[in-house]
Amino acid sequence: MDWSEFIKTAVSGSLRSVGQMALIIIPLMVILEIAKEIQLMDRIAHRLAPAMRFFKLPPESAFPVLIGLTFGLAYGAGLIIESVKTGRLSWRDLFIINVFLILCHSVVEDTALFIAVGADGTVILLGRIILALVVTYFLSRWQGLNRLERILGGSIDVPRCTHCRKG
Repeated sequence: MDWSEFIKTAVSGSLRSVGQMALIIIPLMVILEIAKEIQLMDRIAHRLAPAMRFFKLPPESAFPVLIGLTFGLAYGAGLIIESVKTGRLSWRDLFIINVFLILCHSVVEDTALFIAVGADGTVILLGRIILALVVTYFLSRWQGLNRLERILGGSIDVPRCTHCRKG
C-alpha cells in the first residue's frame, strides 16, 4: 500500500467535502443573520404563536421553537435558557419544546448538508418534521407528563455565570 497516495487522496477528499459544506453553510448563515437583523424571525414567530396551541404551549414558546428549527440547538438553547430565567415558560413547556427540537432542529442547514452528500432532501426534511410533530403532539397530551413533572421536581435551576454579571 502506498501511504503517500492514501494520505493525498484522503486529504483532497476531505478538503473537497469541507469546501462543499462551506459553500452551503456560509451563505445560509449570512441569510439567517440578515433575517435576524431585520427582525424577520420575530415577525414569523408572532404568526407562529397561535400554532403553539396545537401542542398546548403558550405563544411565548414560538420564538425559541422557530430559532431552534432554523438556527439549531445552540441559538435555541440560549433562548430557552433566557425564557427560564424570565419565567415565561413552565417546566412542561420546556420539556415539550426540548423534545420537539431534539427531533427537529437546524432543518435548513442539516437538509442542505444531506443533499450535498446525495440524500433526498424532501424525505429528510419531511421525515424529521412529521416525526417531531407526531411525537410532540402525543407527548403534549400524555397525562403522565404531569406525574413526570412532579417526580422530577417541576422546577428548573439555571446555572448562574460566576465570571460575569450577566447571571
